[in-house]
Amino acid sequence: MTDTKTLTRDDLIQFTGSEQWYRHAMVRDIHYTDGVKYVAETGGAHWLIDEIAFAQRFDKLIAAEEFQSWKLTVNLDHTATLNCEDGNGGVVFTKAIEFTDFPLAEITLYFINNTILLPSEY
Repeated sequence: MTDTKTLTRDDLIQFTGSEQWYRHAMVRDIHYTDGVKYVAETGGAHWLIDEIAFAQRFDKLIAAEEFQSWKLTVNLDHTATLNCEDGNGGVVFTKAIEFTDFPLAEITLYFINNTILLPSEY
């Protein structure tokens, strides 16, 4: 049995809205869309949703931003960088990820109105 992740960029363009919203298991006032759920399940990225949700709870500088753009950039050596920008190019938060097997070289997620969503769902 393999644990191969098959998430592709083409998979993500099918999401242009959300029929259902999902509540984060630990930060109950944070929701996410169908597209983000798909990324988490298909790309093995529940941890990425957690990073965004926990940042809202524990970092007042991030939580103060009404619109947030979160970008995960994965390097060839399976390290990564997670950045949060304020929507105007200002970096609010950066975190080095020591290891990830996330299947895409990069992904951007938005956070607005207590909801994590794909840019195509905005």
